[in-house]
Amino acid sequence: MKTFTNVKAHQSVWNDNYGTIAIKSAAIPMSYPLLLILHLFAAIMFVGTVFFEVIMLEGVRKHVPKEVMRSMEGAIGRRARAIMPWVLLLLFGAGLGLSWFHRGALSMPLESGFGLLLTIKILLALSVFGHFITAMVMHRLGNLRSRASQRIHISVFIHVVLIVLLAKLMFYIG
Repeated sequence: MKTFTNVKAHQSVWNDNYGTIAIKSAAIPMSYPLLLILHLFAAIMFVGTVFFEVIMLEGVRKHVPKEVMRSMEGAIGRRARAIMPWVLLLLFGAGLGLSWFHRGALSMPLESGFGLLLTIKILLALSVFGHFITAMVMHRLGNLRSRASQRIHISVFIHVVLIVLLAKLMFYIG
């Protein structure tokens, strides 16, 4: 049996058979679901791209001649540099909008598991953004070599896996 109870003006609690879960404000404006969907789709695009580059592309490397691999990496890199800034703009823009709805939890992150996990998720996301900026600057300066690119991709992959886990956990750890 699911029930809602109003705890504070900015927060309501959903209670089901699995425990109590802190969620968004009691009166959720229509913009929240729209921001959530935009954030989710941008996250799917970004995480999918990182997954493809780290897991799929690295697995193919051993089976493809070096010249072909360099050509593929160049083409994929050009496409990613054209699309990813827009994906990240959407991802971070929607995330910023969503964080406004959770400003109560973010103002006191140690008061709830939700606030703490959301804060950690945001810090990891800012680190991913830092990785992205570093890679773009290194590329423009001509310093982004294969090894540096690989390390950045692996680090971003670990970050996004943690972010996805936190995104799911924060609604179950109140």
